[in-house]
Amino acid sequence: MPIVDFLRRNAAEHGDEVALVEINPEILEPRRVTWRDFDLVESTETQYYRREITWSVFDEKSNRLANLLISRGIGTDDKVAILLMNCLEWLPIYFGVLKSGATVVPLNFRYTSDEIEYCLDLAEVDVLIFGPEFIGRVEEIMPKIQRNRLFFYVGNDCPSFAEDYGELAANCSSVDPMLPCTEDDFAAIYFSSGTTGFPKAILHKQLSLTQSAEMEQKHHGQTHDDVFLCIPPLYHTGAKMHWFGSLISCSKAVLLRGVTPKSIFEAISSEHCTIAWLLVPWAQDILLALENGDIKLEDYELDQWRLMHIGAQPVPRSLVAKWRSIFPHHDYDTNYGLSESTGPGCVHLGIENVDHVGAIGVPGYRWKTKIIDEAGDEVVQGEVGELCVIGPGVMTCYYNNPEATAETIVDGWLHTGDMAMQDEEGFIWLVDRKKDVIISGGENLYPVQIEDFLAAHPAIKDVAVVGLPDARLGEIAAAVIELKPDFADVTEEDINEFCLGLPRYKRPRKIIFADVPRNPTGKIEKPVLRQRYGAEQLVGRESKA
Repeated sequence: MPIVDFLRRNAAEHGDEVALVEINPEILEPRRVTWRDFDLVESTETQYYRREITWSVFDEKSNRLANLLISRGIGTDDKVAILLMNCLEWLPIYFGVLKSGATVVPLNFRYTSDEIEYCLDLAEVDVLIFGPEFIGRVEEIMPKIQRNRLFFYVGNDCPSFAEDYGELAANCSSVDPMLPCTEDDFAAIYFSSGTTGFPKAILHKQLSLTQSAEMEQKHHGQTHDDVFLCIPPLYHTGAKMHWFGSLISCSKAVLLRGVTPKSIFEAISSEHCTIAWLLVPWAQDILLALENGDIKLEDYELDQWRLMHIGAQPVPRSLVAKWRSIFPHHDYDTNYGLSESTGPGCVHLGIENVDHVGAIGVPGYRWKTKIIDEAGDEVVQGEVGELCVIGPGVMTCYYNNPEATAETIVDGWLHTGDMAMQDEEGFIWLVDRKKDVIISGGENLYPVQIEDFLAAHPAIKDVAVVGLPDARLGEIAAAVIELKPDFADVTEEDINEFCLGLPRYKRPRKIIFADVPRNPTGKIEKPVLRQRYGAEQLVGRESKA
């Protein structure tokens, strides 16, 4: 059934229960307490900024926005973009767009003004709903984007070039418009990470959203008693589709803004979270904070925390081993996916397969996989090839880009661009992104394998391996290494000695000590590193000549 029907069910059956909580540790406010029969009073103590809504209020707010959009002539074939930081308004707005019959278009909060303009035009957006953090960026391009578009502002002090969403929605009916909807209707446009230029617009139908919800609940067994801690940005399929497990099980979720090990543990403890999805950098930060004594397990209520799952990039086995030594009672899962496959889960490890850590896993619920060579033929088990997936969550197309669609979807199979191999037990191992493979002296080097090895070094907090140009070998492997704070004296010689454990041809030929840049979903920004250090490599080569 369409995804909005789950919200309607939750409001009808559990309307008075809390659906969403927003916590922002970066804002402190007076703690409000109830004393005997008196009204709420303010304490001298402070607490994190916190708001919550019930399922009935969630549903009501989505109805009000749907009716607002309908009153302005927005419906089927129209597009409504959301440009907001994670907040309580985000998901009711998302569902309000769907209830209006329009297609929802989440935008990356890191987009520059030019990227916002590009995405609005590419997706043919009719309405932009944005928050206070984006006033400057939207105002900068307003002369170019204002034609035939509506602009709704979420927050205080509405700018003159937009309309006040809160004021308008409050005056709209809270009755569900109940427009007809099927799983074959268009639902959402998500954007690719844009690591090779401007992003592509990924169109999904209602079926993709329903599939992701049912799959998430199937994989992780959410029940009505679970509480999900959602930290990543909701504009991305990863966060949203994991939250869909809370939607389908009618369970509470906590939206956390401001990510530190302390704020994560405090949210899990105070809200009694049972499930947390982490990105690799956050898990690394937590382990480092525990190692340094910056946070202590005994200071928090964590016994109810049952599942830590992780994804968005290859996960170092050493990280998982360390995690499970500290949290032996945790179920663990890793999730693989793309926005083109409605986010995570088309391949997943499975909590029952923790002994296969390192693999991305097996085909997810209702998904099939194959690994092919350059000719499109399936490779022999154990050989490396491109991973392809097929299932109910495959995108409809790249919107307004038939050429890219034809290259990516062949006979219904989504070509992921990821190199993988399947072992004799049927588990799939991610080798690397096809475009990230380094060809050095005729040998194929897969950076993920080198990164996984280096991640086991006790001094290394984060690492990225990229190919840099070389006159003799074509490319060389360069390791960009971010050290832990207490290991600043580690040298290039130390790292090279550690790398003696690798076959000679896999050893990095250049060591760079620097921060490892990641995007909001935790993926290493390798194009940034190749551009930054590739230029230095060329300059160095020219100066020697």
